[in-house]
Amino acid sequence: MHLAYPAVLSVLLFCTGLYGVLARRNAILVLMSVELMLNAVNLNLVAFDVWLSKAAEETLHSGQALTLFTIAIAAAEIGIGLAIVLAVHRNRGTSDIDKLRDTAEGPDDDGPDDQGPDDEGADGPDTDAPATGTAAEKAEATA
Repeated sequence: MHLAYPAVLSVLLFCTGLYGVLARRNAILVLMSVELMLNAVNLNLVAFDVWLSKAAEETLHSGQALTLFTIAIAAAEIGIGLAIVLAVHRNRGTSDIDKLRDTAEGPDDDGPDDQGPDDEGADGPDTDAPATGTAAEKAEATA
């Protein structure tokens, strides 16, 4: 068997996974696309290991051993990733990546802790300083 057949299949699988990562908005589908990319790499590792073992007298099968490590790491990654997605879905009610982009920012509070370096503290706000940090500006910055 030629090396070109599994290499072309691996490239097609990897490109499909890359498209899924870039185009999908559901976190579970993104994780599935990452797994597809890892499987393409595994296929490439095994194909090159078989191809190189025909040329060498001693076969170490290092590509197949590395593939086993990659499968173990992928299983751990998918387990942790699904646990995170389920926890986020329980808290937020969605697994849409666009809606989860602002997870670190909470609702805007205009409390006394929001005084910046331009504020004058107890004397009142500095009137000649422009107003910054509005909700609309934050929404535009994250978009």
